[in-house]
Amino acid sequence: MLKKLVLGIAAVALLASTASADYYIVQEKATKKCKVVETRPTETTWVQIGPLSFKTQDEAQSQVTVLCKERM
Repeated sequence: MLKKLVLGIAAVALLASTASADYYIVQEKATKKCKVVETRPTETTWVQIGPLSFKTQDEAQSQVTVLCKERM
């Protein structure tokens, strides 16, 4: 019984952690190339563009061309 409870809690925690992932659109300063990443850029060679974050990778990917065109 306790083992099932622990496994259930672990499964819920895993789902909650992956569901809260955010996606960012970043652009390399030198080449102006854009890509979608799961973490905010901390390197000085990349800059975040667009809104603060996107909830899904598909949503971010669909905005890459739009946001990158505006920045060029």
